[in-house]
Amino acid sequence: MDTSMKRCILTGLALALVTAYPTLAGADFVARVVTVHEGDQVTIRHDGRNETIYLQDIDCPELKQPYGKQARLAMAAYVGHREVVVQSLKRDRHGRTTAEILLPDKRNVAHELVKEGLAWLRPDMPQGQSLGEVEQLARAERKGLWSEPNPVPPWKWNEAKKTNRKFSN
Repeated sequence: MDTSMKRCILTGLALALVTAYPTLAGADFVARVVTVHEGDQVTIRHDGRNETIYLQDIDCPELKQPYGKQARLAMAAYVGHREVVVQSLKRDRHGRTTAEILLPDKRNVAHELVKEGLAWLRPDMPQGQSLGEVEQLARAERKGLWSEPNPVPPWKWNEAKKTNRKFSN
């Protein structure tokens, strides 16, 4: 078999895989949320299998932080045991699967959590201007975690846990 024939076969197989598994192609798909772990982490069921998804671009407080449980409850109220649209599926630098999750009315769950003051924008991710504006408005209105005198982002809180440093809220 010559090289061009092998190339054609491999291209055909790749196209077949992408068509058969839209998540590999990055296409939007509908999935059911089966578990809400934290404000920014859920398990979805799609094509007969479960997958854990983290919301892109945001970080909710850890469950033991102020507003961590409220973030999880808000996420459960939005998506718990419901069908959602999953889009922009990809892996982050930690190897976790991340995506945007949209409600049936097309609202972005991450935007809703930021708007309620239940999430930070992740500093290591490029954000759209609109999400930054949403966070600034939540801060100005002292919503959720922004009502705390010194809210500690989860990435700093986790780092402090590793070094046994205490934060006071």
